[in-house]
Amino acid sequence: AAAAIAGIFKAPLAGVLFCFEILLFNLTLGSIIPLLTASITATAVSSLLTGADVSFASSTAPFLLANIPYYLLLGIICGFVSLFFTRTTLFMESRISGIKNQYKRWAISAVALGLLIVVFPPLYGEGYGSLSALLNNNVEGAVDSLIYGPLSNSAWFIPVFFSLVLLLKVFAMSFTNAGGGVGGTFGPTLFMGGVLGFVLSRILNLTGISVLPESNFALVGMAGLMAGVMQAPLTAIFLIAELTGGYQLLMPLIITAVCSFVTVRNFEPYSIYTKRLAKEGKLLTHDSDQAVLTLLKTSDIIESDFVTIHPDFSLEELVKVVEKSKRNLFPVTDKDGRLQGIVTLDDIRPIMFQRELYATVFVSELMHRPLDHVFEDERMESVMEKFERSGAWNLPVLDHEYKYLGFVSKSRIFSAYREQLSQVSHE
Repeated sequence: AAAAIAGIFKAPLAGVLFCFEILLFNLTLGSIIPLLTASITATAVSSLLTGADVSFASSTAPFLLANIPYYLLLGIICGFVSLFFTRTTLFMESRISGIKNQYKRWAISAVALGLLIVVFPPLYGEGYGSLSALLNNNVEGAVDSLIYGPLSNSAWFIPVFFSLVLLLKVFAMSFTNAGGGVGGTFGPTLFMGGVLGFVLSRILNLTGISVLPESNFALVGMAGLMAGVMQAPLTAIFLIAELTGGYQLLMPLIITAVCSFVTVRNFEPYSIYTKRLAKEGKLLTHDSDQAVLTLLKTSDIIESDFVTIHPDFSLEELVKVVEKSKRNLFPVTDKDGRLQGIVTLDDIRPIMFQRELYATVFVSELMHRPLDHVFEDERMESVMEKFERSGAWNLPVLDHEYKYLGFVSKSRIFSAYREQLSQVSHE
């Protein structure tokens, strides 16, 4: 992840900070060295292949202390827009993903996205073309004036147009992601932040309240929205500074990013990435126990050295299996490999030496249902809850067709937990 951010945006420091603020739960010397190495290497390779120019060239004006109140205002607005971005995105993706028929979901998403792009061309793709135009005071280049004709010449058309673009970008991104495409989150956040900063400065300029450098506010708005949506102010500050070469605006970047972060934090304690990971059960937190459990995968700790038997086995056949097995637990499966029950050594111990019963007693009479079962891709937190609820020491593992795969035991989980904990502590 650090190398990807560093390579794409030529921002090595931002790549490292992104991992610490969003992905990692523990900062150690063992983790920072490979991150720095990966980030620097990716930036160097990217620069060799694509040139050393910054990703977004901008025409910035010198920073003026008199504009600090407006950067504070931008930060607060960015916080509220970040809240809108996060909650609307998750709501829309949940609703669209709830359409079970994938062809219907694709059709709805494609039609809705197409209509949005026809009416608002800057919504096409990442929007980086329009964003670059705004960063260089080329407002006309950011709007397709051929569609709107004379209307685009109106003074208030531009801020109204881009305000709608700002609001609808969230829906365009959601239709893309939930419809099966890759709309991302990173790119739309940068785009919306730039548009927001531009719109605010243009409105203040048109009303005569102040005369503000619109390209500066577009650039700082990118950091403000990223700090709010991702709740990673340091990443936002240094990414935008490295992305645009705008270190001369470091003070307003810090002011706006911090204000945005503080504002959104009062209403939403988790970033969009955190909420998505938590929903999938893949979230790493500062709680070491929880983090280690998250790192464990059920599929990695399945024990498969149990001998399977079938319901029509006689007691004599079962006893022969017991003689050769090192386990005291025997899964019962049908001809398709689906679990039917289990037989334990305790179940047969009272009769296993009564030879007169060898031909008349069958496994189907001895087996019983397991106390619970787990699936091969089940989250470890859920697996532990089933162990606690059932009181079992071993639970069968099934695939989603209920075919038997093996068993998972408390002892194996504890052993894997200790191994993983030692790795995390060492790193």
